[in-house]
Amino acid sequence: MYIDMFGKTRMKINLHLHTTVTDGQKSPEEAAEIYKNEGYDIVAITDHWKVSESKNINGLRILSGVEYNVNKNDSSVGVYHILGIGVKRQPHVPDYPQAQPVIDEIVRCGGIAILAHPAWSLNTPEQMKKLRNLSAVEIYNSVSDAHQSSRPYAGHFVDTCANQGIILPLVAADDTHYYDEGDCTKSFIMLECKKDATDDEILSAIKQGKFYSSQGPEIHIMRDREDIVVNCSPADRISLFSNMVWGEDYCIRGNGVTQMRHKINPQEKFIRAEVTDKNGNKAWSNIIKL
Repeated sequence: MYIDMFGKTRMKINLHLHTTVTDGQKSPEEAAEIYKNEGYDIVAITDHWKVSESKNINGLRILSGVEYNVNKNDSSVGVYHILGIGVKRQPHVPDYPQAQPVIDEIVRCGGIAILAHPAWSLNTPEQMKKLRNLSAVEIYNSVSDAHQSSRPYAGHFVDTCANQGIILPLVAADDTHYYDEGDCTKSFIMLECKKDATDDEILSAIKQGKFYSSQGPEIHIMRDREDIVVNCSPADRISLFSNMVWGEDYCIRGNGVTQMRHKINPQEKFIRAEVTDKNGNKAWSNIIKL
């Protein structure tokens, strides 16, 4: 558990992790030990097509999860990797599914559906417009940089979607497979939640966007009348992203900057923030709709 700069209790959570049950290189027990030792409160084990159960392993809370893939490697028709988090029973998903029925089945089974690594999958806003009942989308996916496509960051995708009115909470996750310095204990969410929260309360907080995503820095974004205010742990850069193509006050740099104030432009439809610390680690806020 972590107390943030505003005194709120937060849990450190990785929502995307694979084990030897499918194609990960550590057993569930080994994975739990690694993440527990790095200060995580919860991980979701999301092996491919294999639903894990909510339980405790080696002193670490496990949230049930699974990952389904649609159209293995043909981006022309849409490749979708969809996480089912907090499912309470085995979803009935056929061998060659379509994206929307997968999402619907995850929700029917009591879970939330998260779109994984949209940059890696070359997902488009046009595809997103057709999908309903997603609860979040990954803004950063560690393994996509360390071992896969070198497309870990989905900023352009989420901004283009937001510009068209499609706004979801933004999750950073490891998608751990290799358990090395590139994809293990690197990217996570910091969820505002009480210590004894139930699985359903955790899922609800995720759906409401009560978290920020991070690789270490702390970040908070809020609206103060006609201003947007970003507060963060000491950083070298604070950046804002909106539907505006350019502007003079969308980025500040410095040694240990901790706040940025931005006057809302009447033409802005949405805004989000990122911070980068002196070591190059980043944090991402969720999107504020204006």
